[in-house]
Parts: sequence; C-alpha cells; structure tokens
Amino acid sequence: MNAKAPAPARITVPVVRARKGGERLVMVTAYDAPGAKIAHRAGADMILVGDSLAMVVLGYEDTLQVTIDDMAHHTAAVHRGLQASCAMGADRARPLVVGDLPWMSYHTTTEDAVRNAAALVRAGADCVKLEGGAKRVRVVEAIVDAEIPVMGHIGLTPQSINAMGGFKVQGRQCGEAEALIADARALQAAGCFAIVLEGVPDALAKAISAALRVPTIGIGAGPDCDGQVLVFHDLLGLEDRLVPKFVRKYAELGATAVDAVGRFVTDVRSGTFPSAAESYAASPALAAALSGVESGATALGDATLGDATLIGTALGRRAERRLSDEAEEFLAGLYGGPSRS
Repeated sequence: MNAKAPAPARITVPVVRARKGGERLVMVTAYDAPGAKIAHRAGADMILVGDSLAMVVLGYEDTLQVTIDDMAHHTAAVHRGLQASCAMGADRARPLVVGDLPWMSYHTTTEDAVRNAAALVRAGADCVKLEGGAKRVRVVEAIVDAEIPVMGHIGLTPQSINAMGGFKVQGRQCGEAEALIADARALQAAGCFAIVLEGVPDALAKAISAALRVPTIGIGAGPDCDGQVLVFHDLLGLEDRLVPKFVRKYAELGATAVDAVGRFVTDVRSGTFPSAAESYAASPALAAALSGVESGATALGDATLGDATLIGTALGRRAERRLSDEAEEFLAGLYGGPSRS
C-alpha cells in the first residue's frame, strides 16, 4: 500500500481548488488572533475574516457599516494569530485566510476594487471574497489580473439586504434559480477559485455544485456543497442574537462565560480575590518599611505616595529612621517617584 501523502504545511488556493469533489472543505469565520489560533488547532481549512464583523463583534444591525480599514485591522489580527499558532508548534496545516471585501469597497471602480483587495492582502489575507454574480465579473477579472485570488459569494448576499428586503432565502422560484446558476458559471469563468452559496434551497445548491468545476462553500445551503462555513461565535454559542436555523451550536460558551465572570464579581466583592497565592510577597525589610508608611498616613495628610522623598522624610520624623535603599527603589518604581542613583 502507498503511504498517505503528508498534509501540506499550509492550505493554498490550489489546494482548495483541488478539493473539488473530494474531502469536504471547512471554513470558519473568525475575526481576531484567539479565534484564528483555535480554528487552526481544530483543523479548519480556511478562515474567513467576514464583514459579519459588523454584527458579531462591533454591534451593528447589518454588515454595511464596516470599512476596508476595519477589515484590514481584523485581517491583520487573524494573520498574527496564525503566526503565533504556527510558532507554538501547531501540528495542523495553516489555514487559508480569506479577507472579505466590505460594502462600497468594490462597487465603484475596478481601480478601487483592486486597491482595496491589495489592502487586505497586505494585512495578511491570502485571497479576498466579494458578493454578487454576473454583474461583478469585471471586478473579479480585474482583481484576479492583479494576481489576487477571488472567492465569489451568491444567493443571500448580506450587503444587498436593502435591495432584497431583508435576510431572505434566495432562488426559491425557477427563474431565480436559473439566474443563480448563471451567476455561478459567470463567476467561475471570471476566475473565482471557489464560491460561497448562502441561503438557497438545498436542491439548488446541489445543482450549482454539480455544474461547477470549482468548490462551493455552503452556509444555509444544505449538505451537498463541497464545504461548509459557520461563524466562530455562532457555533460556540457565544452570540446571543437570534441565530439562523442552519446554525448548529457545538457549545454554549456564552452561558459559561457569564457564569465565570459572575463568580469573579462575587469573589472581588466578598474579598476572596485575590488570595495570598495570587499576590506578590514583599521582602521582610520592604514589608516593615511599608508598614511604616501605613502607620504614618495621618501625618502625611493629603500627600500622595507619588513622592518617595516626602514619604522617607515623614517616616524619618515618626520612626526616626529612613527607608532602606531597597524600599526607596521599590516605591520609586511603583509610584513613579524619583529614584536614588
């Protein structure tokens, strides 16, 4: 028997394209370094830095509020998280980073689209994603011509929420379904290496997947796509908004987090946090000197501990001694006062 080929050191666009019809692709939408590290260690093939950032992290009601600067900021955070994860010896292939082009970053001119796509690549993305079908062909071609791989996205496209009249399943009628199939083929011809299918009937997603040579990534599109994507916060139960029916929660970390923070609040108010084990002990000499500071509080009046010289003088009057050099140096560093040199 032939030995199984070793896993690639990183997932690339050609690796994703080659998975068409093979092992299912897994994409996780994440927005920061901790999320990227978790997705990497769990074995995700791709991390989408999605414009859903607007709703999930920034608290907006839709995705239309984020800018290219917001997306670059969070793409860079994901990139740094993966660098750290790799440096710590994670034994998984490094995921492909997909940067989402936000609303109005590619809707004006092809020059704007290429420039904004380049901004995400410079921030750490390996490729970009954009929404829309045949009407985006020129934009896709321009970005691909600039050597930046593009992932398409059709069906329910959140950046079109106002035109669609809300978050509604697309392609239920025959005419709409035919248009989506045509859109998928147009994006493939324009150079997209993969296409997200969102919020479409499962039978339509199956038909589109069968009609294409490039992989499809489903979200609310049934089980017959070449891969699936879910939002990090949704699948972990961190999001308290009403989630769509296609979301499967694999944990309820939101409730766990509320409980943990609540116990911290209780411990602080009861005085049980921090304990001696969670505090730093002073040397005997320093402890004695600081005890003198406490007993001299009345004599100091309104003086603050920011003036280590004043503290030493006051203690000298009360205890007829000066702070040790160790204590003075400690106080100078702790409270920002002058240091003896």
